[in-house]
Amino acid sequence: MEILKIGNLELENGGQLKDVQLAYHTYGNYIPGKTPVVWVCHALTANSDVFSWWPGLFGQKDLFNPVDYFIICVNNLGSCYGSTGPLSINPDTKSPYFHHFPKITIRDIVNSLNTLRKKLGIDQIDLLIGGSQGGQIALEWALLENKLIKNLVLVSTNAKHSAWGIAFNESQRLAIFSDRTYFSYNKDGGTKGLQAARSIALLSYRNYKTYTHFQTDDESLNFVGRKAATYQQYQGKKLVNRFNAFSYVALSYAMDSHDVFRGRTNDCLKSIKANTLVIGIKEDILFPIEEQEFLAKSIDNAHFEIIESLYGHDGFLIETQKLSEIIKSFLKKKIIDNKKLIYERI
Repeated sequence: MEILKIGNLELENGGQLKDVQLAYHTYGNYIPGKTPVVWVCHALTANSDVFSWWPGLFGQKDLFNPVDYFIICVNNLGSCYGSTGPLSINPDTKSPYFHHFPKITIRDIVNSLNTLRKKLGIDQIDLLIGGSQGGQIALEWALLENKLIKNLVLVSTNAKHSAWGIAFNESQRLAIFSDRTYFSYNKDGGTKGLQAARSIALLSYRNYKTYTHFQTDDESLNFVGRKAATYQQYQGKKLVNRFNAFSYVALSYAMDSHDVFRGRTNDCLKSIKANTLVIGIKEDILFPIEEQEFLAKSIDNAHFEIIESLYGHDGFLIETQKLSEIIKSFLKKKIIDNKKLIYERI
């Protein structure tokens, strides 16, 4: 992991975040003009080590590998894996921000990524990909810099975060705020609330069929220790062990802010120049398939694919074989000029 300071960042709400730094991972060797750049935008609680959370799509022997591509993923602003976030020191107070971290938007995250890109000297992104909140970031970036991105892959995402999605996020935040330790100026504040919030979130990441298939008890079990209940507890504790409540709140607010039409025309998606692939999951209840259908219809010449997954929204992380096949057929690799890979739209 590398860390780069990008300076002060002007925020969409009119404020400023000082002395911003971003943590990022790169894989492969970047040779300007020769090595295709694949930039990954990660989802809510993920990190910049894309090989650790999207194996099967990104890895040494996967579709996107460091032999053929220069791969980069940056930890989002507001997160807790090295980039400036709520546990970072506020230069004005010399103490962590905690729950006073400013409300950031998807556009703020995009502006931070674009600033880092310029500092790294990357003039073209051959493929920009993101799922869920990562897809929101990728879409907003494609609008901000419509000549920068050659190919765009949007998975399980939307043009504007829905009232349904905002309601889920607010329910999770209410769970966190009900834990009074969240306001205690302690890095471990809000952990019980975060555990409950993750349990709520998981209901939207999966669906009725997922739980019926994997978490149904045997007939012989008594009322104690039911699989679905212990599974929710386990998933909540698992997140608490690797994340914090303050970043969770900040990034959920950022997701709620997502609206590509804010300050733009209703047909703004037509300005996207990248070859675009939109992928939706039929069983996704958090980002329903009609949201991806809307994107595909609104972006000129976008290609639309639907996959089926018992895992619902989480299928974008799990169904990597299906994703690889779809993306590979969308992007045809042609080897010329000493193994230089050029993307061609099918």
